[in-house]
Amino acid sequence: MNQESQHKIRLEHLSFFYGDFQALKDINLEIRPREIFGLMGPAKSGKSTLLTVLNRMCDLIPKARVEGRVWLDDEDILDPDYDVVNLRRRVGLVLSKPMPLPRSIRENLVLAPRLAGRPRQEMEELVERSLQAAQIWDEVKDRLHDSALKLSGGQQQRLCLARTLAMEPEVVLLDEPTSGLDPISTAKIEETLFELKKNYTIILVSNNTKQIARATDRVAFLLMSQIVEIGDTHRVFTVPKDKRTDDYISGRFG
Repeated sequence: MNQESQHKIRLEHLSFFYGDFQALKDINLEIRPREIFGLMGPAKSGKSTLLTVLNRMCDLIPKARVEGRVWLDDEDILDPDYDVVNLRRRVGLVLSKPMPLPRSIRENLVLAPRLAGRPRQEMEELVERSLQAAQIWDEVKDRLHDSALKLSGGQQQRLCLARTLAMEPEVVLLDEPTSGLDPISTAKIEETLFELKKNYTIILVSNNTKQIARATDRVAFLLMSQIVEIGDTHRVFTVPKDKRTDDYISGRFG
């Protein structure tokens, strides 16, 4: 197996600066195709910043600066000539707070694909496929023309996930996707992730170590802008190699 087929994303000596503040320090990381990769660590350790680099949302931050290289398959997405619009189609982002558009459930799903030039005749199939993938189709199939704002918080988050999937990305970034949800909604999101990893590479940021333990295949522990430890999730949680990792997952800090 060649190197390109062993990773979906590869970070080489990645550093990120907000002005004079360094938010990521010399990050080296490989993420495999069709795995759920977790990023855990205390607040302000660099987890969410890392996600903004992976789909170049960091470009919108004044005085931000990136060093190093980030490969998506065999393409360096930090190359100034890289097509950022195409990148954000390939690498979708779901934020912690669900933010559906104040439109119908259906319009939330078709607006971006329509703007991207997808044929109108494909839209109904796209709507159903995306909602099925996010495991919310059965709950909303008879209310597609209702306002998305009428959905519960958990349903809104799964709709936002479906909206991301409607763009047919290769990688899905999830930044604390269940932080404001009840346990039942959280369980539904996690169940959805296990199904999605059959077709997508998923990167999950969570401050909930129990969620990371349940829902990820491999994990990186970030502390003070650096990676302390990377490994298979079961190994990291049962026999961590670094005492700081053990202290964090044991709740001694964070």
